[in-house]
Amino acid sequence: MSAIVTDRVPTDEQQSRPVKKPRKSKAGKTLYGGKWTYLVLIVVTVLSLFPLVWTAIAASRDNQRLAQTPPPFWFGGNLFKNLEIAWTDANMGAALWNTTIVASVSAAGTVLISTLAGFAFAKMRFRWKNFLLFFVIATMMVPPQLSVVPLYMLIAELSWTDQLQAVIMPFFVCAFGVFFMRQYLVQALPSELVEAARVDGASSWRVIWHVVFPAARPAMAVLGMLTFVQAWNDFFWPIIALTQNGNPTVQVALTGLGRGYIPDQSVIMAGALLGTLPLLLAFVVFGKQIVGGIMQGAVKG
Repeated sequence: MSAIVTDRVPTDEQQSRPVKKPRKSKAGKTLYGGKWTYLVLIVVTVLSLFPLVWTAIAASRDNQRLAQTPPPFWFGGNLFKNLEIAWTDANMGAALWNTTIVASVSAAGTVLISTLAGFAFAKMRFRWKNFLLFFVIATMMVPPQLSVVPLYMLIAELSWTDQLQAVIMPFFVCAFGVFFMRQYLVQALPSELVEAARVDGASSWRVIWHVVFPAARPAMAVLGMLTFVQAWNDFFWPIIALTQNGNPTVQVALTGLGRGYIPDQSVIMAGALLGTLPLLLAFVVFGKQIVGGIMQGAVKG
């Protein structure tokens, strides 16, 4: 029997056609920005750094030179002298220590309580859950100025005036933090994972420690950073609850600088520079972990 040939022989026209190569997947491909991208990034970076650079320039000059027109655009020779004056007059050593305590404790407490409350609103079932969540969100719409008088009366009754707990405890719980963690855990924490842990016999605290906290770690890092910066820069309530001669924070201590008939702007700028440097140092040290946590959360989502 003769063999049956099933392969078709291509014609001359088919042989002359170019063969299309398969398109490569774009997954893992490195993207390069054009010249306009780099130009925009450079402009944004310069505009972002200009206030900090100008603060350092003003802190290195004297008050007379700052009052002249045009203002100086380069560093002078009085930086360390003004920093020493600001450090001594404003008692910046104690102020920085107090602010570090206030910001750290406030951030830790806000992150812990917000994570627990966010998990409860996101994955637990209980009565009036939606109403309570709505009530928590509604408190964000109340201006903080309305609570100043009753809050001050409360800390006066507790003898907390001019004490650090007076600026820590009122903001230990943050409605924004509860809502933020709830929204994150709804997407990042599968309900099946929680149920599996409960089937294995894990208690509620063990579920929180071994399941909720690892899943919420990126959001906890972001919330902690935001709360720390907000507590560090807070001025309105600390200037009411604290005094400059008692337990001042950085923002309260800076109000005592440059006093006189003509305020010394160079010393004020030097004090502002001292109050900003710890935040920059914290971001340099922990910036990689914070950005890594944000990116990890984005990949999980």
